[in-house]
Amino acid sequence: MELIRGLHNIKPKHRGCVLTIGNFDGVHLGHQAVLARVREQAASYGVASAVMIFEPQPLELFAPEKAPARLCRWQDKFRLLSDNGIDRVLLTQFNQRFANLTAEQFIEDVLVAKLGVKLLVVGDDFRFGKGRTGDFKLLQRAGEHFGFTVIDTASYRTEEIRVSSTAIRSALATADFAAAERMLGRPFAFTGRVRHGAKRGRTIGFPTANIALQRLHSPLHGVYMVNVEAAGKLYDGVANIGRKPTVAGEKELLEVHIFDFEATPELPDLYGQTLHVTPLVWLRDEKKFADFAALQAQINEDAATARALFTAMHDDSSCETLRAKQYNK
Repeated sequence: MELIRGLHNIKPKHRGCVLTIGNFDGVHLGHQAVLARVREQAASYGVASAVMIFEPQPLELFAPEKAPARLCRWQDKFRLLSDNGIDRVLLTQFNQRFANLTAEQFIEDVLVAKLGVKLLVVGDDFRFGKGRTGDFKLLQRAGEHFGFTVIDTASYRTEEIRVSSTAIRSALATADFAAAERMLGRPFAFTGRVRHGAKRGRTIGFPTANIALQRLHSPLHGVYMVNVEAAGKLYDGVANIGRKPTVAGEKELLEVHIFDFEATPELPDLYGQTLHVTPLVWLRDEKKFADFAALQAQINEDAATARALFTAMHDDSSCETLRAKQYNK
């Protein structure tokens, strides 16, 4: 799959495509249904399938405090779009200059002149252009004038529930990971590279792998029982997602303690390794403790709880046992 970074990098060879535009946060089953339609239409037109996404997402520029939590980093989104067979991703920098394009300028300069769109697939509630004046009907009229077709994305439903990034965030907020998985088509997980931290955890017997979340807001907060994939191996563990209030942390961080991790010559430590962290069960909210000793006592309790749950899971070989226990919010 080809990545085009910015409108200025669109070349004449990129003209002619079937395009869809959106945030595609999580690339869930609803998105996947849209992408399948884009691929089919592109094949019928004999042109490339293309997706336009924005960095940052519009609300992150205009109202960062109201911006929704991201389900995945843009790198993960790129990989998922590639997995869904898309030919090109146009990563558009959403800045004030781009936001000031009128709806008409966006249609004529970007969709027609630069991309030569043959067919556009967007939601019927899609709004664009300065002041959000552009809508689905304007696109249809423009399509009739410039010779491209516009079709809407039908809502994808599973078990009579509309699949959306918002619905997935709601499921995650209540630690309903089974519902999130049904809508995503895969378990929800964080992916990231382990970086050096303050190394306080090792002083109390709980070394942690620290991973930057690389998003404005996290969809999860608190302490969770997790599975961790590192260098092709699967481990059990416990993770904290938050700002570490006991030590006056400022940025949201994912801290993972892996149970029974043993260094090997091939993997002497986790620094620089990319981890895939899958939350399984919510254990508690993050909170500020009176001192480090109180924090250590709580971490011991969290680890004991998680180990007991893992024992139950491995004995029963069914995650449904875990989900039935009273550790969910």
